[in-house]
Amino acid sequence: VDPAVALVLCLSCLFLLSLWRQSSGRGRLLSGPTPLPIIGNILQLDVKDMSKSLSNFSKVYGPVFTVYFGLKPIVVLHGYEAVKEALIDHGEEFSGRGSFPLAEKVNKGLGILFSNGKRWKEIRHFSLMTLRNFGMGKRSIEDRVQEEALCLVEELRKTNGG
Repeated sequence: VDPAVALVLCLSCLFLLSLWRQSSGRGRLLSGPTPLPIIGNILQLDVKDMSKSLSNFSKVYGPVFTVYFGLKPIVVLHGYEAVKEALIDHGEEFSGRGSFPLAEKVNKGLGILFSNGKRWKEIRHFSLMTLRNFGMGKRSIEDRVQEEALCLVEELRKTNGG
């Protein structure tokens, strides 16, 4: 078999597999512009004025639609009413965050910034309670900080720039 024919056959199979995977997963998502295999809707978006492109899509597909950045589907909420309904009326369903695989590997899912779900809520609750115990939000801690800052400034003056 000629190597060029084998290469074309392999690329064709990969292209068809990509088409099949995209179309099979799209049935569960919201309507949106038809994505191209592998690159998605990137060519249909004006990267210099993304908001205008998304606004044009919202006129065709409604305030909530799906676009693809490569193989990754992105659900877009366009307009005040759609965002308000999602974040206020359905806040619990939309309270999750996206995953950051590199950060998850480095931090092992710990920490406030990159944690998610139940763990994030527990860490947030613990952090807020601890900060409150240390006086966050109370006037008394501000006075203490200012007093310590004045003492630090006096000590620095005593060194005469040494």
